[in-house]
Amino acid sequence: MSMVQLWLPSLLMVALLALQTPVTWAMAVAALGFFLMNTGEIPLANFAQQMAEGTESVSLLALPLFVLAGCVMNAAGITRRLLHLAEVLVGHVSGALAQMCTVLATLLGGLTASANADAAMLAKTIGNQMVERGYGRPFAAVITSSAAIITALIPPSIGLIVYGFLAEASIGRLFAAGIVPGLLLAVALMLTTHVLAIKRNYKPQRERRASARELGRALVDGLWALSIPVVILAGTRYGVFTTTESGAIVVLYVLGIAIFGYREMRLRDLPEVLAESVRDSASVMMMICAAGAFGFYLSWMQVPQAMSGWLQGATSNPMVLLLLINLVLIVLGTAIEGSAALIILTPMLLPLVEGAHIDKVHFGIVLITNLTIAGVTPPVGGLMYISSQTLKVPMADYAREVAPYLAVMMVLLVVLSVFPQLSLWLPNLIYGTGAVQ
Repeated sequence: MSMVQLWLPSLLMVALLALQTPVTWAMAVAALGFFLMNTGEIPLANFAQQMAEGTESVSLLALPLFVLAGCVMNAAGITRRLLHLAEVLVGHVSGALAQMCTVLATLLGGLTASANADAAMLAKTIGNQMVERGYGRPFAAVITSSAAIITALIPPSIGLIVYGFLAEASIGRLFAAGIVPGLLLAVALMLTTHVLAIKRNYKPQRERRASARELGRALVDGLWALSIPVVILAGTRYGVFTTTESGAIVVLYVLGIAIFGYREMRLRDLPEVLAESVRDSASVMMMICAAGAFGFYLSWMQVPQAMSGWLQGATSNPMVLLLLINLVLIVLGTAIEGSAALIILTPMLLPLVEGAHIDKVHFGIVLITNLTIAGVTPPVGGLMYISSQTLKVPMADYAREVAPYLAVMMVLLVVLSVFPQLSLWLPNLIYGTGAVQ
């Protein structure tokens, strides 16, 4: 094993990312470079084989199905209804539009399945309204991108599905485990926003608190949408369908809501919705394919074993080890996009986590929370780019504004790491301590 073979593919990927090459192509080109350097030992055809094998999992079928369900709900007027519900709930408080942004992201967490989709939607809708009403552009970009992190935790989350596939962990338990951390993150963001809104005199959206009748009407109007996560968890808990099958069930469920419930979508709109879901799903699946080939390079060069040995040598305490992993992930997250880091690092860290007897579901929540926070961390945060480009905010202004939100999210990350029951008590309650769903 030469040092060139060990480091050149990784350095090539980092260089391509620095040149703003899409993550998928950066990983694929780096992996291809490794195979070209080792044609004497590994047939070049293995490159294509490893890319194809990266998608050979039944659990991954849930991914395009949940993406399709989210696209259907977006076409059915769901965003408008939930935005009205968010206004009824928090429209009377200081910085109401910013608070509505977090509430809406929480309500949408079980629907869009994609933090990137949430960030784009929030920036285009509430973000622009915030700018028009006197909120600072950097503040609007920060809150719309930060709120989108909640989607990565509340089911159905693409990150949870991908991690469950890579770690061979129960996706049903992961879905349940993400709910409490997602709600805690929403509360943390809202408290931070409240302090900043009072300091900057950001006004409420409405003069007085909504009446009980108005609140009831808004809840009823959004009830179909809010029932979707309940359908997923209840169906998997009582064995009506598996987590993978729940994707197909939810697609049929939301189609019924869209066509017969809200009646804002027609069958002739379906081809456009299908095309959108295919594009969104393909981008994620291509990344998984590229990561399969790149992961083969890491495995062949025994990079996971080297990293595990280094971390094991640093400490034998499971809790200290988890905090140390968090520190490594935070550093890597500033250089590698979150989705790519999840796909690359999960196979590398999992043997170490299992050896330390850390629950895979708990680690999954910590890992995804950590890497999604990287989405709002300069210089390569994907959520940061989406909101900043939509609202035309320079990176330097964004970086200054995001500091208090990053501090709060880091504190929450430590709390989730130190207290695993915050993640595990709900899946243990729903599925039991030993059940696999």
